[in-house]
Amino acid sequence: MSLSALEPVFGAEITLAQPLHGGDLSEVLKVTLSDGRVMAVKRGARVDTEARMLAAMATAGAPVPGVLHQAEDLLCLDWLEEARPAPQSWEALGAGLVALHEHCGTGYGWPEDYAFGPLPIENSAAQSWPAFWAERRLLPFLPHLPSDLAHRVEALAAALPERLPVAPPPALLHGDLWTGNALFGHDTAWMIDPACYHGDGEVDLAMLELFGAPPEAFWSGYGGTEPGRAERRPIYQLFPALMHLRLFGANYRGMVSGLLDASGA
Repeated sequence: MSLSALEPVFGAEITLAQPLHGGDLSEVLKVTLSDGRVMAVKRGARVDTEARMLAAMATAGAPVPGVLHQAEDLLCLDWLEEARPAPQSWEALGAGLVALHEHCGTGYGWPEDYAFGPLPIENSAAQSWPAFWAERRLLPFLPHLPSDLAHRVEALAAALPERLPVAPPPALLHGDLWTGNALFGHDTAWMIDPACYHGDGEVDLAMLELFGAPPEAFWSGYGGTEPGRAERRPIYQLFPALMHLRLFGANYRGMVSGLLDASGA
């Protein structure tokens, strides 16, 4: 759909459409209207699913950009002004994530599948949480892995009933909460670009720690965690590492291998 199709929706002409940084898996624009309004516009094949995920997160009380309009391959969102991350905004991110995780579903997964660019993400239900993590998050990568890594991932998946909780609360997850998907304001923080499903809340924490450690202020906002989280963290981090290996190539092989080592696989 052309951006010009948005003009009658918002009753104003588009005066500027500026591409934003990132865009590995989707196109994002800062769009300015003739009446001075500014919004973020995403273009992609699954923006309708993203709109539904953002609505679910908002219902849970999590801080997310508001959905202004969605039609075909366009998603229009509130424009959020960024600021340098500060202790109070990190604490707000922790509190927002608690609100998200306290909103539980009746099982694991999501009503529809998703994708990161060309990589499909299966979200259908499984018999238990270890089964979901094995069948939906690890085993789908086996056909695309070198044989040595494939054998190790397969062995780890088989051991998950002893390594992961069988029935943790099915928290509403952001699903891709690395630091680039947290947008900080002066005293708040928003979660953007979700890939929602219901599962163990530690999944989001592990993702947030994959490329760095959140400061103490975040943990002050989030609160306590369950014993044994450090042992489960590399198992949960393995999924995004496998995604990066599949999407971006062999530079991520070392990350996958290291997480398998840390997982005891």
